[in-house]
Amino acid sequence: MLSDLKNSVEKVEGKVPVTIFHLRGWLDAQSESDFVNWASEAYEQGTRYLLLDLSELDTLTSAGMRAIQKVYKMYTTSGADKESAHLKMASAPPPVYHALKITGFLKSIPMYESVKSALDSFKESPA
Repeated sequence: MLSDLKNSVEKVEGKVPVTIFHLRGWLDAQSESDFVNWASEAYEQGTRYLLLDLSELDTLTSAGMRAIQKVYKMYTTSGADKESAHLKMASAPPPVYHALKITGFLKSIPMYESVKSALDSFKESPA
């Protein structure tokens, strides 16, 4: 069965180069591997700062959260604090935001109200 998750990719040059995944549909068990593969391919191509635009994400299941956690580990250096995270999220619809909040995801992965505010928050890691 085909995944119901779609992704359009945008690259933005700001304080640091950020790749934005504009996710649309369902992030669940059927789309988990697609999402992780997209993030892995972006990482292999040099992306080091990733923003997930969740504004059009209809459903996020536990498998989808597991996928986000895998990508977070892929993009986050050990010892990094929440402020210097290389993976951030923005614009989650209320049900998605609530699921992320009650599961504790928002304690380690920053969430922003808008893509712009998330982009403004990225800063270069110290060398």
